[in-house]
Amino acid sequence: MKSGGTNMRLEDLIVETLKKEVVPAVGCTEPVAVALACAKAKELLNNKAVPSEVVSIEVLVSPNIYKNGLAVGVPPTDEVGLPIAAALGFIGGRSHKGLQLLEEIEEKEIQLAKDLLKSEKISVDIKDTKDKVYIEVRLYLEKNASKVIVKGKHDKFVYLESQGQIIQDLLEENTEIIDHENTLYSLKIRSIIEAIEKIPYESISFMLDGLVMNEKVAMAGLHKKVGMGVGYTFYENMRKGILSDDFMNHAKMLTAAASDVRMSGLKLSVMSSNGSGNNGLTAILPIVAYRRKFYVSDERLAKALAMSHIINSYIKSYIGRLSALCGCGVAAGTGAGVAIAWLMGGEIQQIEGVIKNILGDISGMVCDGAKVGCALKLSTSASAAIQAALLAIDNHIIPAGNGIIAETVEDTIRNLSVLSSEGMNGADEVILKVMQRMQSIRAAI
Repeated sequence: MKSGGTNMRLEDLIVETLKKEVVPAVGCTEPVAVALACAKAKELLNNKAVPSEVVSIEVLVSPNIYKNGLAVGVPPTDEVGLPIAAALGFIGGRSHKGLQLLEEIEEKEIQLAKDLLKSEKISVDIKDTKDKVYIEVRLYLEKNASKVIVKGKHDKFVYLESQGQIIQDLLEENTEIIDHENTLYSLKIRSIIEAIEKIPYESISFMLDGLVMNEKVAMAGLHKKVGMGVGYTFYENMRKGILSDDFMNHAKMLTAAASDVRMSGLKLSVMSSNGSGNNGLTAILPIVAYRRKFYVSDERLAKALAMSHIINSYIKSYIGRLSALCGCGVAAGTGAGVAIAWLMGGEIQQIEGVIKNILGDISGMVCDGAKVGCALKLSTSASAAIQAALLAIDNHIIPAGNGIIAETVEDTIRNLSVLSSEGMNGADEVILKVMQRMQSIRAAI
């Protein structure tokens, strides 16, 4: 088994992949990645730059980064969008914190960032690139300059330049196929599930950290109304007896509440999955709901979470880390459904059936950027995950030949990839144009 040129057992490869792809993040990962790049650009100049020395901070991002950063809250401010994220990164970001770099931003730094934003020295534009994850920052001071490029992953620096001297240049690497270099994603799903079942608990117990973290975020969204208040509304209607507090509704409530918190920009860490905090919420919180309703040991819980994250990463290796399709639905929701079916004692054919059921159900859910309304999509994804699992456990599985559903689950995922890349080729551009037009109309009011 190869990963990064190293031979290893499948079980070890799974654990290594989980440690790389399941990491904490504060705030939506797209604006956070912009903040990270700006922080690095400043650090390349020995962190001596002050706002008054800034001539300009030019940020170029891929259409997908732009789309996901346009309307989402940026912690710990009351602002939305990529420009404030860039300002925060320059003023107070520390790149060694990775995707948690906004966690330690202080109140005085927020005001300095807002002042820098008002100076109109920060520009954010769309880069003409086919890369899904691409951020380029050019920092110009009165006497020197730096350049940073993030590509392929939200925290992967591929190019660093300081005062005209190139420090690192990995631009020739094909970062779009990095995920496919992980041989895990070329294996059959059943082989991966069987391997996870064999992993010793002590090697995978760290999965429970994400459960605790994301459950805490969900509870914050139930404590008071934030964002759209989707989860809070479900909770209130359960208290009134209008909705039943069953497994499915509880999963919808928790997942939506956590998204309410995250999309509104509250400064709480979430455990992300494959570069997305919302994917992390969707991959974990339906499993939290299961644990709240039914007994499950910590060992089985950890393995279920591992399955959820790995299936999420597996599918996203085919459709891309960012896509015109909603990854929370087709990838993370599928992962959660697989984990739930496994917890319910499902056989491997039934677990594969979950994937077919979900992809036959919500494969058309588009991503129109990160925003408070994502709480609704996460709620839908949690519901679809449980519905697909319950049907598959009873052997009710969408048959091959129905839409994009193939004979094998692997071919079904490949069909989804074709839908994402070829079928939705112009969707992102159209979605972005609509979003920009709406932003222009609102700005003119």
